[in-house]
Amino acid sequence: MISDYMLTVLRNQYLRTRRRLNWKGSDRIFCLSMQRNGTTSVGDFFRYFQYPVARWQDSWDNNWSKLWYEGNFQAIFNSGEFKSFQVFEDDPWWLPEFYKVLYHRFPKAKFVLFYRDSEAWFNSMLTHSKGKTLGNTRRHCKIYRRELEFYNMWDSKIIDPTDNEIDNLLSLEGKKQHYKEIYEIRNREVIDFFDSTEDGKLFHCNLADANKWEKLGNFFGIAIPENFSMHANNSMDKQQS
Repeated sequence: MISDYMLTVLRNQYLRTRRRLNWKGSDRIFCLSMQRNGTTSVGDFFRYFQYPVARWQDSWDNNWSKLWYEGNFQAIFNSGEFKSFQVFEDDPWWLPEFYKVLYHRFPKAKFVLFYRDSEAWFNSMLTHSKGKTLGNTRRHCKIYRRELEFYNMWDSKIIDPTDNEIDNLLSLEGKKQHYKEIYEIRNREVIDFFDSTEDGKLFHCNLADANKWEKLGNFFGIAIPENFSMHANNSMDKQQS
């Protein structure tokens, strides 16, 4: 006799497999939210509704962020893992200017952007890696425009950066205004870019909006159950960028 729990598990596996087999390869969904903006919750949201979702671990296993840094975008798109998923959260999708590549490379794709108060965002960045640069320092400094500082410290042998490891070498202390400006400009640029296209491909919403999941569901034609909630506290489990 199969328990109700096992029936639910089997049903979810069946639905996930069916969606993976039936989805049109061009109808991808990319989460453009910067780190510390509910990216894991977005992935959980789509997985809950049986979408095949590529997570942080898939990116790490396939070196997608490193490939982004090298400008080898086609290697990302050619990977078997990329071809097998419909929804993509976390890096490298939110990394600088990549949304433009994705927009033109996948004309049927849609995009999700969550944002929040920049002060709260930076405080979350501080707590993530004990005040250090998140993930790989080389890439972090590229993302947040600290390249000159990075190279000066490397040349002075103050740091010994890695090519593709999580090393957390620099401090975020005293950099609040710099990071907040990067964050606010980038989010504004994404919204302005998609507003200029007039094709309704971007869903954007404040992370503090109590109705965000209902609004996200409406955008993608997903029926949201009453009192639905989705939140993932991922402060300790994701380190890469």
